[in-house]
Amino acid sequence: MLNCVDLFSGAGGFSLAAQLSGLRIRLAIENDKHAVETYRENLCKGSQAPTLLNEDITKINASKAYRDAFPDREQCDLMLGGPPCQGFSTHRINDAGVDDDRNDLIHTYFDFVRAFSPSVFLMENVPGMLWDRHAAALDRFYLEGALAGYDVRDAVVVDARNYGVSQRRKRVFILGIRSGLDASDLIWPPNPTHGNEIACRHDPNLLPWTSCAAAFAAAPENDENDVHMSHGEELIEAFRRTPANGGSRKDSGRVLPCHKTHDGHKDVYGRIDPRLPAPTMTTACINPSKGRFVHPVEHHGITVRQAARIQTFPDDFVFGGGLMAAGKQVGNAVPVELGRQLITHLLPLLRRAHLVEERDTATDELRVPTEVEAA
Repeated sequence: MLNCVDLFSGAGGFSLAAQLSGLRIRLAIENDKHAVETYRENLCKGSQAPTLLNEDITKINASKAYRDAFPDREQCDLMLGGPPCQGFSTHRINDAGVDDDRNDLIHTYFDFVRAFSPSVFLMENVPGMLWDRHAAALDRFYLEGALAGYDVRDAVVVDARNYGVSQRRKRVFILGIRSGLDASDLIWPPNPTHGNEIACRHDPNLLPWTSCAAAFAAAPENDENDVHMSHGEELIEAFRRTPANGGSRKDSGRVLPCHKTHDGHKDVYGRIDPRLPAPTMTTACINPSKGRFVHPVEHHGITVRQAARIQTFPDDFVFGGGLMAAGKQVGNAVPVELGRQLITHLLPLLRRAHLVEERDTATDELRVPTEVEAA
């Protein structure tokens, strides 16, 4: 079985994607206590449960972590991870975020690449990391990759809705392949499976974007994530005046003091249109004041379960820590189906690399030591 490590694992979206792709998670690291609780309850069952470290990754000795997670010294086939990205957020203005300490976590990621020597690593982040003001941090990442012995592919921006996820969600993925592995036949990123109406007309192999309507079906009985924020009567009345299926704040007639000088963010307090892919599920996705996160027809924000479905988590995946913590975990996650498609696309390369590693290991074990080595 192929082995995987997930750094900055959050609640486990990327890990679940890897499991669904047939990989065994050997190690996950996360320092948010609520996300760790969720990961443990959903992904740490059975005889092959991963080692889960609830620690500050900058304080962990990467070499020791490898020895503990791989006592048999097996190969690490795939390393995943999405370092916290607030410093790269596109919501930061001017040069805000350039010196954010969290940007350095992409380099901590490389401490683990060097220690674990995975055949392939796949790092996820926000598109803002590609802005010119972060060029120095990104250049250093590519340099570290080369020095560690990896062919690091150019960063690519992937939109989840182009892979069947019912959500407009653009994220950057950086792929690293250990030097010497034959990846000449690898198309990266994988070709989209879905597209808009124009793209589908030009490519009959594409399916139309997936609407988010299914996210609003009835939740399972006694689902602890079938909860939404409580709202005051004034806000509920504004939602009642907002047209169903895509109505916006302006339609409600609700004007805040700040709107008298500028329009503000037009999507806040807007309803999700279930006929289309949903907006990006952010860490505040259950808060209507932070985006277009009002239920399509009901007069409240979306529930944690509805947001989780949009992120393609199964209904039996339960998020702990309470409403706000659960919403944050959902918003931080890699959509499970997107992760599964990316990892599945890499499986031929991973299997080929694994066979090479097994053959080389066997050769080393059978090799007769020289007189100098034996002395």
